[in-house]
Amino acid sequence: MRAMILAAGLGTRLQPLTDNLPKALVKIRDKTLIEIAINNLVRNGFDKIIINVHHFAEQVINFIGQNNFDADITISDERDKLLDTGGGLKKASRFFSDGKPFLLYNVDIISNLNLKTLYQANIKSNSLATLTVRKRESGRYLLFNSENILCGWKNTKTGELISSCNIDLLDEFAFSGIHIINPKIFSLMPDDDVFSMIDLYLDIMKDNKIIAHIDNDSFWLDVGKTESLKIAEENFHLINKP
Repeated sequence: MRAMILAAGLGTRLQPLTDNLPKALVKIRDKTLIEIAINNLVRNGFDKIIINVHHFAEQVINFIGQNNFDADITISDERDKLLDTGGGLKKASRFFSDGKPFLLYNVDIISNLNLKTLYQANIKSNSLATLTVRKRESGRYLLFNSENILCGWKNTKTGELISSCNIDLLDEFAFSGIHIINPKIFSLMPDDDVFSMIDLYLDIMKDNKIIAHIDNDSFWLDVGKTESLKIAEENFHLINKP
């Protein structure tokens, strides 16, 4: 199975660690975030992986080249321009020419979620995309109807709201940074080269089935901010499996 790890971000929430280091090479104990992500994907059967790079890209490329992983790894080079999550995936579209659903995974997310189960859920639902979500505190929420179909988004800080359904009937979930996507998504992408996946989902949700995979039980942590690194170290046994 194929997957993409989004690792091109500037890692501003992890400064000063990322002043001279890419986010992907920040360590939890003795393991880098990119190493943890790759090993997690391989354990779950994703053996063909593309990784986008931008911030201190050479360091990530060198690290991948100097280590042996049980996967075929390709680099998508964004050194000329940072493309955001959607634009980054669009640039890597040729990698997913086999026509099968694929995984999109943020490098600063660590989780022991069963990704095989997530993949099968996407196939069973016949949805364009399956987004892993959970009940947790967040400044932004995706909104789903009673059938777990995406119908909107809201920003609790600004009050901004996007909805295609009756807002009173929708449930709020925070996105977990893990999705399974059908390659049909590429035909629905805008002409722009810089855009986010969430914006794309919201633009196409009226005519395309995008569903929630609700995961409140697995270990999950966003380590894109420094205060989460200590929590990750304390739970290292849950994420560093052979």
